[in-house]
Amino acid sequence: MKELTRREFIIVSSLAAGFALAVRPISAQVITTDSKGLIAGEVKIPVADGQIPAYRAMPATGENFPTVLVIQEIFGVHEHIQDICRRFAKLGYLAIAPEMFARQGDVSQMSDIQEIISKVVSKVPDSQVMSDLDATVKWAAQSSKGNTKELGITGFCWGGRITWLYSAHNQNVKAGVAWYGRLVSKPTPLTPKHPIDIAADLKVPVLGLYGGSDDGIPNETVEQMQKALKAGNSGSQIVLYPDTPHAFFADYRPSYRKQQAEDGWKKMLAWFQKHGVA
Repeated sequence: MKELTRREFIIVSSLAAGFALAVRPISAQVITTDSKGLIAGEVKIPVADGQIPAYRAMPATGENFPTVLVIQEIFGVHEHIQDICRRFAKLGYLAIAPEMFARQGDVSQMSDIQEIISKVVSKVPDSQVMSDLDATVKWAAQSSKGNTKELGITGFCWGGRITWLYSAHNQNVKAGVAWYGRLVSKPTPLTPKHPIDIAADLKVPVLGLYGGSDDGIPNETVEQMQKALKAGNSGSQIVLYPDTPHAFFADYRPSYRKQQAEDGWKKMLAWFQKHGVA
């Protein structure tokens, strides 16, 4: 029997049930999507050093489903991200959300956001994320009836930044939609590049959905990104919603803005349709 390395041993083995502790209590406006007519639940993705858990949702009948990677916020693949996967599946997609922090820790059981950032999120290398997403795409094609020739990616907050980066990493992605992911920051050994650094060379069309009153993503950085994208030829665009905070799609939080969230969802689906993820 193969001896497990320490890294393999500590990989988080299963997804969170319900919502992460740090985001409770949950807003009454939370959207809940049932799994009727779907195959939905946890799966295991083989990766370079073991397995990571992921949430997968797809129609119960049919095959060759267009595939969407759904990338988590800092709170992991908790109920909100799982629900988004079911929303996609109801529309005929295979949606899959791999747990990107599986090696670094279980953020769902941490009640303090700063603890989540310092103990887990800050220790996640971009190279690991890119590799795990590559493995997820491979798994979707081989084990889950996914058509990865119609591959899209969308992500929220932390996952919004990853959406830009993975769209640059994997040119088989047909389209991406990044929800309020950080665009500009200083490089570090684990995060050597940010969206602004890949914008001019990006080949995959990415739609950015951002809030004009986002305290963590200044409008000037959005303008920098728009300028950098125009220097390239990916056809990427950014929509900046006026007077709108960060996390405006998060229906389980006070930051939720119904009008902007619904408009962004429609724009996302149209973007995927336009670029062959449908």
